[in-house]
Amino acid sequence: QVQLVESGGGLVQAGGSLRLSCAASGIIFSNSSMVWHRQAPGKQREWVTTITPGGSTDYKDSVKGRFTISRDNAKNTVYLQMNSLKPEDTAVYYCGAIRLRADWGQGTQVTVSS
Repeated sequence: QVQLVESGGGLVQAGGSLRLSCAASGIIFSNSSMVWHRQAPGKQREWVTTITPGGSTDYKDSVKGRFTISRDNAKNTVYLQMNSLKPEDTAVYYCGAIRLRADWGQGTQVTVSS
């Protein structure tokens, strides 16, 4: 059974930092592209960043230079380091594992106060 469990969300002031973690089980993690999506109140879910099995990364323009995705295949965990947070980053952040199918975690709330 696939499980993706996000952690690390919380309340932070604008300009602050958070590091999200997503622990995966039930998948061949090293063969999976891992993504982070987010959904702000009243808005559609949007893609934020991807890391491929080979370690290549891509970012939504609005987070480039502020967010960093990384993975630890030994721990089956993907991370999202978020720096210089802005109120518009407030959202529920979801971790996804992408292979022939996509699986998603339950999400973790990130709230950035101004």
